[in-house]
Amino acid sequence: MHYLPGESHRLPGNRAVLGTYQATHFQYQVENRVATVTLNRPERKNPLTFESYAELRELFRALAYADDVKAVVITGAGENFCSGGDVHEIIGPLTKLDMPGLLAFTRMTGELVKAMRACPQPIVAAVDGVCAGAGAILALSSDIRYGTARSKTAFLFTRVGLAGCDMGACALLPRVIGQGRAAELLYTGRAMKGEEAERWGFFNRLCEPQDLLAQAQAFAATLAGGPTFAHGMTKKMLQQEWNMGVDEAIEAEAQAQAICMATNDFHRAYHAFVAKDQPRFEGD
Repeated sequence: MHYLPGESHRLPGNRAVLGTYQATHFQYQVENRVATVTLNRPERKNPLTFESYAELRELFRALAYADDVKAVVITGAGENFCSGGDVHEIIGPLTKLDMPGLLAFTRMTGELVKAMRACPQPIVAAVDGVCAGAGAILALSSDIRYGTARSKTAFLFTRVGLAGCDMGACALLPRVIGQGRAAELLYTGRAMKGEEAERWGFFNRLCEPQDLLAQAQAFAATLAGGPTFAHGMTKKMLQQEWNMGVDEAIEAEAQAQAICMATNDFHRAYHAFVAKDQPRFEGD
């Protein structure tokens, strides 16, 4: 069980209330059951620090228990998404660490990706401008990505003498855009512009910069207004079935769907259909 400072209280069944959580190292707000996480260092293109990494990790862990948050949007302040690890506050100190210290850091960053993939809420990334390094991984680890034509996404680890296999990139990126395209980006570290990113399937949609966040939040709100228990099951199956054979996946989906058929939302949908009405889902 993971607790965050600022959680208002716990509900039965270890459920949490995160609508009033006060973030320290980024902006956080909840409206219409959609949490918006805004990386907020626009003067530096919203880089990550040791502290923001850790707080993001704990937030996404806690969201697994959040009763009042049904979808998440992650974005950056100003005209950029995230420039990756802060050169002065992360990269510099890393050059002075020994191997155990470096491994502790790389494992911590990987835990953030694990937490994002494990939380049941769909995550929508709203990406404008620079989306580089660990910032590109944050977008990649989201479920849906909205971008702009002027955005530039770069997995630039090789540009600083590192391997492209960072925070799960070699597992996640080929599944999103294909093995050959992923290999090119991870070997070269070059920037992928918005139109190319949409064409390759990295972005689900391109938006005008001024409309980006509103459109991402509107889409997240439609997910939050749907059968959220079932959405969480879909996310879990999308994650788990990467490591399954077809027969095993079919059996896992049979069990998952049977569980969803026992929910009140399934029954609401049936009765609404019979009454020629729209169902009102409540996520139970």
